[in-house]
Amino acid sequence: MDSPSRPRRLRCSVQSYDWGRLGGESTVARLYSKNSAEEIVPDKPYAELWMGTHSSGPSFVVDAESPLLLKSWVSENPGSLGEKVVERWGTDLPFLFKVLSVAKALSIQAHPDKELARVLHETRPEVYKDSNHKPEMAVAVTEFEALCGFVGVEEIKFVLSNVPEIVELVGHEYTNKALNINEDDGEDKTKTILQLIFTKLMSASKEEYSELVSRMKNRLDAENKDRKLTEKEQLALRLEKQYPADIGVLSSFFFNYVKLKPGEALYLDANEPHAYLSGECIECMATSDNVVRAGLTPKFRDVKTLCSMLTYKQGFPEILRGLPLNPYTKRYTPPFDEFEVDGCVLPKGASVVFPAVPGPSLFIVVAGEGTLKTGNAVNEDKIMEGHIFFVPAETEIGVTAASGANSASALGALQLYRAGVNSRFFQ
Repeated sequence: MDSPSRPRRLRCSVQSYDWGRLGGESTVARLYSKNSAEEIVPDKPYAELWMGTHSSGPSFVVDAESPLLLKSWVSENPGSLGEKVVERWGTDLPFLFKVLSVAKALSIQAHPDKELARVLHETRPEVYKDSNHKPEMAVAVTEFEALCGFVGVEEIKFVLSNVPEIVELVGHEYTNKALNINEDDGEDKTKTILQLIFTKLMSASKEEYSELVSRMKNRLDAENKDRKLTEKEQLALRLEKQYPADIGVLSSFFFNYVKLKPGEALYLDANEPHAYLSGECIECMATSDNVVRAGLTPKFRDVKTLCSMLTYKQGFPEILRGLPLNPYTKRYTPPFDEFEVDGCVLPKGASVVFPAVPGPSLFIVVAGEGTLKTGNAVNEDKIMEGHIFFVPAETEIGVTAASGANSASALGALQLYRAGVNSRFFQ
């Protein structure tokens, strides 16, 4: 009899959004090709590899008699999720695991909290496909750039003193309110002024902001001959090339410009503005595809919803560097119950054990090859780049990197990532 406790090989889904890296330049393309045995199309963008149960990009159990939706399999085998997970989230995976290959900026966006997600899904189900919230975390695989959260008061004052095109759009009344914020003003007053300015900026008509984005570009191109542009100014010119005459080019000045090194991570709560800019990452989130967009995108823009939902918190985001679990594995633990991520790099011939946990896990091999076995089992399964597994709750997994000179891992280490329910949820 086939045991529901053993790991299940998965075939996963790819998304070809236009911001994705093309063909062989994309890690997503490489992993998807290995996972699905499909050839890479050179001029096709490969943006996201999805691993999980979301209907917009489902995974399939491929070692069943015939391919079966992972969502159906876990529904039929609820014990694979663990008792506490089923009590909290029902018979479905509470997290969605992804790989992203970013060639150009994603939209300026935020994800709704549960209450807003329910309302948006009820009123516009064709745009907002589910009723769940979507906190998320990105772990950099390469150098990774993002805009995330609002800058502090002093930088806002700097922007309003040095970017005349923004002042022209928001007006001198709001500009002066921001420039006159002082230490005695409370957080609520500061947030109110920031919301007024940002909403006025994002609500400008296309005719108004198109001309001013073009004017800003011409001004910075001219000034670049006499002085070194700031990082934010250089970024604005880069974004303008990708999205000409877009309001997102101007609004980028209000956000923190974050540069992650490989192995660093960034997490985002509901109602926080952000935009990934370039690089490749492992991403995990609550199982949702709800995105409220307002700039740097050809897709539907819901400016009113975005501007009203944001928290307007200010300050640089927390960067996670991972807590070492053993010499080869680091754990990234965001403040969300639904998920955590482990990153593991095994040198040739090295072994590591992932202890049994009370919830389900997803594993993806992103480089190299080796073997995987369950608990004290004698038999081992060969694993390699592009292999993805669902591992049921209470299942111990042992992984060993290949050591032979003829193996793919002779060129480098075995590298894999695990997503699972946040360990703190079970404490």
